[in-house]
Amino acid sequence: MSELTGKERVQRLFKREPVDTMPCFSGQGAVVVQAIEKMGTQFAKIHTDARLMAESAITSAKIFNMDGIVIPYDMATVAEAMGRGISLYDGADGIIYPTVPNKWKTLDEIDIPKDYMSRGRLPMVDEAFKIIKDEAPDLGVGAWVLGPFTLAGQIMELDILLKGLKKKKDETAAFLDEVTKVTIDMCRHYQDLGVDFISVREMGSGTDLLSPRMWKTLIGPNLTKVFDSISIPCVNHICGSTDMIIEMMHGCGADALSVDQKNNVAETRKKLGNDVLIFGNFDPYNTLTQLEDMTQVEAIIKKCIDDGQDAIWPGCDIWPDIKAENMETYVRTVKEYGKKPSPAVGRI
Repeated sequence: MSELTGKERVQRLFKREPVDTMPCFSGQGAVVVQAIEKMGTQFAKIHTDARLMAESAITSAKIFNMDGIVIPYDMATVAEAMGRGISLYDGADGIIYPTVPNKWKTLDEIDIPKDYMSRGRLPMVDEAFKIIKDEAPDLGVGAWVLGPFTLAGQIMELDILLKGLKKKKDETAAFLDEVTKVTIDMCRHYQDLGVDFISVREMGSGTDLLSPRMWKTLIGPNLTKVFDSISIPCVNHICGSTDMIIEMMHGCGADALSVDQKNNVAETRKKLGNDVLIFGNFDPYNTLTQLEDMTQVEAIIKKCIDDGQDAIWPGCDIWPDIKAENMETYVRTVKEYGKKPSPAVGRI
């Protein structure tokens, strides 16, 4: 059998079908400065132009021989489309992600426009997906969306939201239900665009911030609604401490779980068994931008594989200003050391 393409590896992984080697891709942002420099553009510009977003994603993947692409890059697209504004820092030369400058301050102020998908940069992101699908048919294509709780923290002040959970439970629950519907709509929209997988990033809900009891009542039910609405491969990604909620994460119904470096993946694998797709869990900033010794990078990636993961994902977005040698070592180690079967996916 001839070597699989990146798209074939990604698609077969989610189906739990044998692959030739472990695919190397991410459900978090993976644009790198090497691609931006090759294109002769600036980091600030790739967030506002469909052609630059698509080309930077494709170039980032192909420079380092990755199997997949995922966009958008920043967390502010939906909040901006809801009328919360955007700070693009388009005069900056360095790496500064867009942010939301005007979050709602009370539950009474919240007014989500019905036509938000046609506003802000969301139509531009759609166009970028179309370009990627046309010009990179050999790569897996993923979209990521914020989970309901994390999205809520993008459109209203987080401290107000947390206080509302105690003082205005009914109103806050109604707001989170409304935001859950937005997350579902975004997932269905990207599904209709023909992406290969969707990563739902409920980043702010680890047990660093919320108790397992609160996660069970506040986060889990809404995520279950989201994953029930998606008919293509989907991933439940949560940053931070997740050891105490990993079984509940699995119970939400996603096709795969993604965790960061705070999760004890070897224990997670024991808890969930070998039929569950588990992605993670290296620290992208330390591993790809800080380490000088490539044997350390290699050791980190090998440990991720040995701990029983089916794809080696960074715990969060790859910081764009990576060291090329570190990135090359990461990808090479995944593809060479990943030729052995993972717990949930065999090898051809």
